[in-house]
Amino acid sequence: MAEEKDRIRPETSPQPVSGAPAARKILVVDDDDTVREALKDFLEFHDFEVTAVDSGAQALERIAVDDFNLVISDLVMPKMDGIALIKAIREAGKNVPLLVMTGFASIEYAVESMKAGATDFITKPLKFDHVMLIVNRVLETSALRQMAREREYYKDLSNSDGLTQIGNYRHFNHVLRLEIDRQKRYARPLTLLMIDIDDFKRTNDRFGHLIGDMVLIKIASLLRDEVRGFDFVARYGGDEFTVILPEVPEKAAVAVGRRIMRAISLNEFSSPEFNDVGPISVTIGIASFPDAAGDAQDLVAKADRAMYAGKSAGKNCLCVFGDEKNVIRLRRPTPPKI
Repeated sequence: MAEEKDRIRPETSPQPVSGAPAARKILVVDDDDTVREALKDFLEFHDFEVTAVDSGAQALERIAVDDFNLVISDLVMPKMDGIALIKAIREAGKNVPLLVMTGFASIEYAVESMKAGATDFITKPLKFDHVMLIVNRVLETSALRQMAREREYYKDLSNSDGLTQIGNYRHFNHVLRLEIDRQKRYARPLTLLMIDIDDFKRTNDRFGHLIGDMVLIKIASLLRDEVRGFDFVARYGGDEFTVILPEVPEKAAVAVGRRIMRAISLNEFSSPEFNDVGPISVTIGIASFPDAAGDAQDLVAKADRAMYAGKSAGKNCLCVFGDEKNVIRLRRPTPPKI
């Protein structure tokens, strides 16, 4: 075996992907002592940390208590074969890449294992230069995918409000500028809603901030439910929210605002500690592009001004910029007849 190692050892050790953590821990699963130990020796010679076991059951025990960068398993084993092991690992929620070993006559079986969740396969009898090629390729792909997942995670984190999981102030400003530019190119309208929860401080003071957070989360959910999938909902800050309505003129936006107010007024805000938090209402300011404003900053200022006009008019209403004297209120729903 020592001669085999010297013959196939590459001149330079494989390098991990730049910026990716070195992936070094491998679990080898094979009931054939000779193959298992030969593969373990070979991988350790190339500076991998290797754990070798002779059954699927032992493999599951090790995976439950340790993290591996790669699992290499024989397909044909007693009691639990390779496909059963793959399924068990995937059902346990482990995203570790899996290589299977199979004889040349069992390629179809290897393909079945990949359908079950294996990443790739290597053939027996093992050719160690080929083994190293496949191992490096799988580990590099896994590292790249992990980096992509992390980038996407932190991108989402930077764009989302931590409490309500809708867009945050930073992301809102970015999206609004993009949408304004797009509507300018195609000469289409856009309307912005600024939504403020009425007397939210009183809710916090009476029931505590945990209940206040519950109210914020629920209102964010109601806003998403009442608009289209491509409309943009964000938490502007504190108890204030915004909704960007692309290609929606002012009159249609008023109908959306009415629908939002109705959904919030009809929702029963409650918690295990307080069965009834009481009615929650909002005040909405509306401004449209290009009629009321010519750019994103001006549109926000106009919608905000309309919203504060609604606050001054008694709250729990909707107000359109340029028509602040005519606030829109919902009729109280008539209780159903019994």
